[in-house]
Amino acid sequence: MAPPHSSPALDVDEAHARLSESSDSADSTDSTDSTDSTDLTVVDVRTPGEYTAGHLPGALNIPLDRLDSALPALRSLPGGQLLVVCASGARSADACRVLAEHRIQAMTLTGGTQGWAQRGHALHRPASSPRATWSMERQVRFTAGSIVLVGLGLGLLHPAWQLLSAGVAGGLVFSALSNTCGMAALLAKLPHNRPRPADLEAALAALARRGQAPVT
Repeated sequence: MAPPHSSPALDVDEAHARLSESSDSADSTDSTDSTDSTDLTVVDVRTPGEYTAGHLPGALNIPLDRLDSALPALRSLPGGQLLVVCASGARSADACRVLAEHRIQAMTLTGGTQGWAQRGHALHRPASSPRATWSMERQVRFTAGSIVLVGLGLGLLHPAWQLLSAGVAGGLVFSALSNTCGMAALLAKLPHNRPRPADLEAALAALARRGQAPVT
């Protein structure tokens, strides 16, 4: 029996096989909208910049902190057809817990987008979008390291500044123990990590169409 609040996980190769089969079926029916053709709906909960840097084929970008806006459309999806992905699996697991609280069945991708790429599967990148940016993990490492260096540098002027570095170190320890990251939540609110309204609306519309499509 699965532990409380655990989320079903889909192996990378199994997800790839399901997406490939759906793509082949869509090609045979001459579908012109790949985002509506797959029976496995993929929702990428990373920031728009991370999504643009490379995402699973057909994935729709609904950032984790905007997941609530997608709940009505997600409820209409058939069970076992929703796959939530992020970079490594941590944020998608959080998303699955939120969805479970709203009685929405969802799976998380083992290893996330990184695991997908490591298995040699292709990532899609919008040709017209210049918004590719660092992954959230990389942004957190850069920000935390920068604050630590600033604290150590200013500590040469006054020892009290070293508390800044100590605070970051303590935050990282707590982050590891709790499997949460407050710094990532703050960084996600920066302008370059926010979705454009038109992009979010398009993703929500595509998600709603999938929920209305008949199951074959």
